[in-house]
This record gives sequence, C-alpha cells and structure tokens, in this order.
Amino acid sequence: MKLFDDPATNRRFHRTQWRMLIATMIGYTLFYFMRKNFSFAMPGLEQDCGISKAMLGNFLFAGGIVYGISKFLNGIVGDRCNARKMLCFGLLVCSLVNVAFGFAPQIAAWFGGGSSSCSTAALAWTFGVLLVLNQLFQGTGFPPCAKLIAFWVPPNELATKMSVWNTSHSIGGGLVAKACGVIMGLGVIGAANQGVGMWKWCFWSMAILGLLGIVAMWFMLPGTPKDEGLPDLPGTETGGPRSGATEKAADAQGRETPAHVPSMARMVFLNPVIWMLGLCNFAINAVRALVADWGPTLLQEAKGLTSSEAGTVIMLFEFAGIVGMLFAGWATDRLFGGRAPRLCVFLMALTAGMLAAFWFLPAGGFTGILAMAALCMAGFCLYGPQALTGVTCTNSSTKVYAGTSIGFASLFSYIGVSVSGKVCGTLAQNTGGWQVPVLAIAGVAAVGFVLFLCLWNVRANSYESE
Repeated sequence: MKLFDDPATNRRFHRTQWRMLIATMIGYTLFYFMRKNFSFAMPGLEQDCGISKAMLGNFLFAGGIVYGISKFLNGIVGDRCNARKMLCFGLLVCSLVNVAFGFAPQIAAWFGGGSSSCSTAALAWTFGVLLVLNQLFQGTGFPPCAKLIAFWVPPNELATKMSVWNTSHSIGGGLVAKACGVIMGLGVIGAANQGVGMWKWCFWSMAILGLLGIVAMWFMLPGTPKDEGLPDLPGTETGGPRSGATEKAADAQGRETPAHVPSMARMVFLNPVIWMLGLCNFAINAVRALVADWGPTLLQEAKGLTSSEAGTVIMLFEFAGIVGMLFAGWATDRLFGGRAPRLCVFLMALTAGMLAAFWFLPAGGFTGILAMAALCMAGFCLYGPQALTGVTCTNSSTKVYAGTSIGFASLFSYIGVSVSGKVCGTLAQNTGGWQVPVLAIAGVAAVGFVLFLCLWNVRANSYESE
C-alpha cells in the first residue's frame, strides 16, 4: 500500500513497519512463555507440593486481577514512555521471577526459619506472592506493543495486521503448551505421580529464553515513526482540523501534537464503546481461561489424555486460534468494512456451540477425536474476537490513546480470567468433575454473542471529524 509520495520514504516506512510487527510479536511471545507455563506446572504442584485445586484457583484469581490492573495502568504509562525500555525491563523482571518459581520450596523454607522443609500453606503463599509479582510485570508487555502498532499501521489495515500480531498469543501459548507438556511428561513415575520434580523446569527453561530475548528486543525494536526519522501516518490526525486551528502543544515526550487532540476522558473513560468492549473482553477471556489455565488438568482428568497428549491438543487449540485470528482480520477489513464487532457476533455464537460439542462427545475412539477437533474449532472462533477487540479499541480511541483504551478494556479481560480460574477450579473440586465448569463457560460465550450484537452499528474508526 502506498502511504507517501516519495518512493524511498514509502519503502523505508514499510520495512520498519514489518520489523516492528516481527519484533513485538517475538517480545510478546516471550512474555507469554513466562505467564502460561504456570498452568502446565499445576499438576506437578498438586502432586509434588500438595497444593489443592482450590488453592491453585485462588492463585489464578489473584494473578488475573493483578495482571488486569497492571495492564491498565501500564497502558497509560505506555502511551507516554519509550516502548523499547518498557518492554525490556518487563522481560527482565519476569525472567527473574520465573527463576525464583523453581526455587519456591527453598524460598518458603528460608522464610520459615531455614528448616529443610516447609508447610503446604507456606509453600502456597510463596507461589502466590511470586505469581502476583510475575503478573504485575507481565502488564508491561502489551502496552508498548499496542502503542507501536497504532503508530505504524493505518486504520484500514489495522484489523489485518493487528490480527497477524495477535498470533503471538497463540504461538506463545502453543509452543509453551507442547514444551511444558513434554517437560512434565519426563517426570512420570507411575500414573499417579505425573510431573514430580519437573515442574521447576517449566519455569527455568522459559526464564532462560526470556533473558536471551531481552538482548534481541533491545536491538530489534524500533520507536515511533518520528523516532525513526519518518513522517507520521497520513489520515490519522486526531479529531480533524477545527476552524483552521494550527496551534501546537508538546506531548509527554516533547514532540509537537495538535492542540485539539481530544481528551482521554472523552475518548476512553466516557466512551460507551470502550466500556462495552470491556464487557466483551470479560466474556472472551473467561472462555479462554478455561482452556489456557485449566486445559491440561481438564483434558487429563475428564478425557483421559496424558500430559504430553494434553499439551499437543492445547498447542493445536492455540494454532487453530492463529488461523482464526488471521481469517478474522482479513474478513473484517475486506468483508465487513472495518466493523469488527459484526464478525464477532457470529464467531462467539460458534464458540459456544463448539464448547458444548467438545463436552458431550465421548472420550476415546473416533468421537474422542471429534471432541478434540471441536475444542480446536472453538479456538479458531474465539481468538478472532480476542484480536478484534483491541482493533476496535484502537480505532475508537485513536492512536493517541491506543494503549490506554486497550489497557482499560483489558482490565475487564483479566477480571474474566480471574473469575473463570477461581470458579472453574472451585466447581471442578466441589462437583467432582468438569461438566459444570465447561457448560457454564459455554454459557458465558453465548453472553459474549449478545454483547457483540449490541455493538453492531459502531462506526469503523474515530479519526473523521464529528
């Protein structure tokens, strides 16, 4: 796509745009490695450390709330600070915390007075504190990526290219699922002791990758177009010219911006579209948490899979999500005129149906294969809306407040993750199985269908003058 009249500027802009997309995808994938590995360590924590499903559910609840708040607050910070420094600092802290996860028994014993062993409660508190600390700094991963995408990608390409970027969620989730599934499988000592001792390497292996990734990010990640000596994207002026106003004001980084840039309150906190997208995010991520957080345990206990087989299924679920995101981005720009919520209506309805099919198809044999296929199809349908809520937030709030609006909507996302993690764990333990949690989450997906239906008439973007 030609953005500038000067061919050299156009070529350089597009090269840097793709460098930005690739670098931010790698960076966010590394964050994902160090967040979703906890789910695969949970069977080992239960068997090896005596931590119950209810305790693990409490961890997920607290961690999800902290991550949502962190993502929101860092979204405001990310719109105003250097993206490279923010992302690399977050990777460093998360890597160090993941190293500490593997030494949690020793840390708990040390705080308990230096004894060689510690109580289950002390160990649970240690894991809980480390998880909250990890989630606090995980919130520094998405905001700098969202900021750069908003500054480098024009609105009429945002759904397609942001969906490409969003595949980093599924690439990270899929690769960590397979890697940690294999790691946990190496610790099998009889059917009842799966993952004994190996859960530590779910954390240490990902921490090593995170530390190596910091160096790559420091050299690969560009700044905004102005930081790179390039002009801003044409057609992304915020609010359009008003009464010939040409006065300028300095932004937080000292760059000049139009004085008529709309306020954060109007574009984000008082914007009903952003609030509704937040509720949609709650539903999407409550569904996603069932598979991402409880999937390894659910598939082993309810469908009779081994840890390695469960890891493979979740990897396929995530990879189906990659295809779903790419399709959703393409369809939004080419078939729906940039109006992402209209496509999400159909995708959320299909997600609810596929989850119900996954549960009711019997395990084993051909029907077992169909059940796993239905779960993967749910991933295909679910990850499109997940990507497109960020697209709609960015286009509704403009590039000036992309990080803030996505961070605010994401606050609802991780309330959904937290509630789902806590409720699913508690229901599974109290009802003696996974039927009630799975069907309840299918109902949440149906609620998501209704919420997106309420956004059917939302316009494609807010750059035009009102």
